[in-house]
Amino acid sequence: MKRLAALLAALALASTAIAADKPAPRAKAKPARAVADVDKDGDPNLKSTAALVLDANTGETLFAKNADAVHPIASITKLMTAMVVLDAKLPLDEPVQISTEDLDLLKGTKSRLPVGAHFRRDDLIRIALVASDNRAAAALGRAYPGGIDSFVEAMNAKARLMGLESTRFVDSSGLAPGNVSSPAELARLVAEASKYDIIREYSTTPALDVTLPDTGRKVNYVNTNALVRAGDWKIGVSKTGYISESGKCLVMQALIANTPVVIVLLDSWGRLTRIGDANRIKRWLEKNPARLAGALRAG
Repeated sequence: MKRLAALLAALALASTAIAADKPAPRAKAKPARAVADVDKDGDPNLKSTAALVLDANTGETLFAKNADAVHPIASITKLMTAMVVLDAKLPLDEPVQISTEDLDLLKGTKSRLPVGAHFRRDDLIRIALVASDNRAAAALGRAYPGGIDSFVEAMNAKARLMGLESTRFVDSSGLAPGNVSSPAELARLVAEASKYDIIREYSTTPALDVTLPDTGRKVNYVNTNALVRAGDWKIGVSKTGYISESGKCLVMQALIANTPVVIVLLDSWGRLTRIGDANRIKRWLEKNPARLAGALRAG
């Protein structure tokens, strides 16, 4: 009997241990709380620190949030890079060799453009605008007459010519936090960039294949702005940007409710925050066409 009692006690302990080792049932994850499209005042409920929405036809402000605040703009810089290259009327089919000088030693970003390879200047502009490739943008600046210093001077000279008093450029890629501007001035920069057919075409290309000249291998690039690949947007100009100092940035010219609109979003945090903000702006305008109609009447 003692032996039987001991056996039963051992079995009870074993079953308790097995039960303790079984994972507890997972609690059901709470669904992510949706962000409301508008705030209590009926304005777009944006998470970007600074933003501006303009009617591109009239220049009227449709929405502003810290529109004059100056922020690092990261790869939004590449729009000015493309304009300066095109203004110089350098041969677009001229090959530009990738150099060790084009490597990113500041942030350590990578590129699939091998050092020593030659690419048409036209392809480098395309890669810089579609994929935001920093090595491509660096090569464009370095290959400018007088080198990168002359190129940056030309960038700032164009900014002054456009009346952009708070905008400063220190490189052609946007990697340095010294490239700064405000939503108000970036809206004017986007409007200027929209006058260049090549920038309109390249910045809104959803994806492209580039053949590496030395190996013949094809490299696929996808536009860094997911909205360019979305079927419900009509975008004329687009550029994204990100460095740690700038947060996520996005500028666009887009057709919303049959009206061209400029959208500037700076210092967004969260992987999809700038995309969410842009979609909230779009829905806000589509639900409030009177705002656009009012802008047209004012113009």
